[in-house]
Amino acid sequence: MCGRISCHLPRDVLTRACAYRNRQGERRLPEWRDADKYCPSYNKSPRSSSPVLLSRLHFEKSADSSERIIVPMRWGLVPSWFQESDPSKLLFNTANCRSDTIMEKRSFRSGSIGAADSPEDWNKVWDNWRLLTMAGIFDCWEPPEGGDHLYSYTIITVDACKVLNDIHQRMPAILDGEEAVSKWLDFGEVSTQEALKLIHPTENITFHPVSFVVNNCLNNTPDCLTPVDLSVIKQLKARGCSHRMLQWLARNSPTKEDPKTPQKTESDVRQFLPKSPSSVKRSSAVLLEQWLKQEKEEEPVAKQLHSE
Repeated sequence: MCGRISCHLPRDVLTRACAYRNRQGERRLPEWRDADKYCPSYNKSPRSSSPVLLSRLHFEKSADSSERIIVPMRWGLVPSWFQESDPSKLLFNTANCRSDTIMEKRSFRSGSIGAADSPEDWNKVWDNWRLLTMAGIFDCWEPPEGGDHLYSYTIITVDACKVLNDIHQRMPAILDGEEAVSKWLDFGEVSTQEALKLIHPTENITFHPVSFVVNNCLNNTPDCLTPVDLSVIKQLKARGCSHRMLQWLARNSPTKEDPKTPQKTESDVRQFLPKSPSSVKRSSAVLLEQWLKQEKEEEPVAKQLHSE
């Protein structure tokens, strides 16, 4: 269900946004692991890298499980038991994981993935907004031939809440509030069954439509997040050269013959058949030239003067 996320905060701002209180009640900032692998982006797609917030206990056995670290990970779970040398050969969708089948995974780790829209003023106090934190699971894969370990994650999805049900039947499992985030991450103190109770639909979200710019993962601009008016998009689809091209194709493309009309004789058909492939190109070129000429004549005068 989740095909795009946004996390474009600078690293220091993201660190401050993930501030937390440890078991002693002290306000702390999470430390980074492989911080150089973090790449801010307005348009992250599966197989890209995203920051994952998790308990330090995953990496240091003697650490306090309430302490947190941030690790850039590949979006799309590569399980530790995967035997191929190339993770891209996975034949199943690993970007999302259904909450009702999560316990069927052969490896399970608690983790949360943060993706958020950010304020224009980086120094603004985090009063009116918070990081959108989604629950997920992660794993560590080691190449069969040896090499660097690959940390990867998948986003847990649940049944969509009422306001989102018309868009999709699934939604990300959002951890609503600091207490929920703490319980999900602190697997040293909170059991798996207790943590899974945090996974449920939530109505505490806002959303808006965005443009088709987001469909291409190469587009990494604020336009990927800018709200758009769906009625305007529908009007644009029905206007412009694309609409006139469809009309032109409707006028000039071959149509099925009416069975009631008399059949043409072989001699009648032969005189309309092209003599060679080059003549087909010439006839198509003539039609296209006529269409372009018509488009030129229909352009506003100001536009024609500008183009000239």
